[in-house]
Amino acid sequence: DKATDPSIPEENWECIQRFCDQVNAEIEGPPLAPRLLAHKIQSPQELEALHALTVLETCVNNCGERFHSEIAKFRFLNELIKVLSPKYYGTWSSEKVKSRVTEVIFSWTVWFPQEVKIRDAYQMLKKQGIVKEDPKLPEDKILPPPSPRPQNSIFDTDEEKSKLLARLLRSSHSEDLQAANRLIKSMIKEEQEKSAKVSRRVDTISEVSENVKRMDELLENYKRQELSKSDQETLQTLSQRCEKLRPLLFRLASETVDDDEALAEILQANDQLTQALGQYRQLVASH
Repeated sequence: DKATDPSIPEENWECIQRFCDQVNAEIEGPPLAPRLLAHKIQSPQELEALHALTVLETCVNNCGERFHSEIAKFRFLNELIKVLSPKYYGTWSSEKVKSRVTEVIFSWTVWFPQEVKIRDAYQMLKKQGIVKEDPKLPEDKILPPPSPRPQNSIFDTDEEKSKLLARLLRSSHSEDLQAANRLIKSMIKEEQEKSAKVSRRVDTISEVSENVKRMDELLENYKRQELSKSDQETLQTLSQRCEKLRPLLFRLASETVDDDEALAEILQANDQLTQALGQYRQLVASH
């Protein structure tokens, strides 16, 4: 009640933090808190509803995966939808509250892409014309780091940035929240780039392995002069593709100097490629 008190115009950050602490401390905290917050978000008093939405977003930041799994259930999402739907409270809910609720659900589709029910709920709102277009999230929006995160995530490995982020998110100043949002975005971008590199490496090594295996089979038949015209063309195409993969492997190796295991995989793939191409040139030249 104190954290969502409509008689206080500004957010009571001390009470909000205490509410989050209690959610984390009590075993029934994560399932109970969303129900209490839903009741406040549906309040006819605009300020009470807006304060409750701030508490909800702060809980998403601070209360972990058990809380996340509760807000991703239809039971809770339906309570938020009621605020937007003209069949329920949408006719008398203020535009400001409806706008914030839309932002909250949309931001969760971005932050929790694995939660299908959130995406389905948001798509349903768009299909029914309740949400006309995706909202533009404000710069001072409180965003949670994504969860679950892959092992060796930058949120875990870059201790300095993680500490700074935690400090900024605890602040009640708008400038600090804007800075936190910018930092999260830059960390997410860094994480995505890291993930894209890993994906490129895995795909390239897999392609090398498949091409070399197929080339070896065709070259064995070539030695016995058992290749059809179409197989000869396939062999030539494979050798051309393998030639193009070599510089790609060198580039991947230069990007992977800080990961010994990955570098070893790339070098092994390069050895297989060199051997297959050498055998191809030797056989083609001898014929």
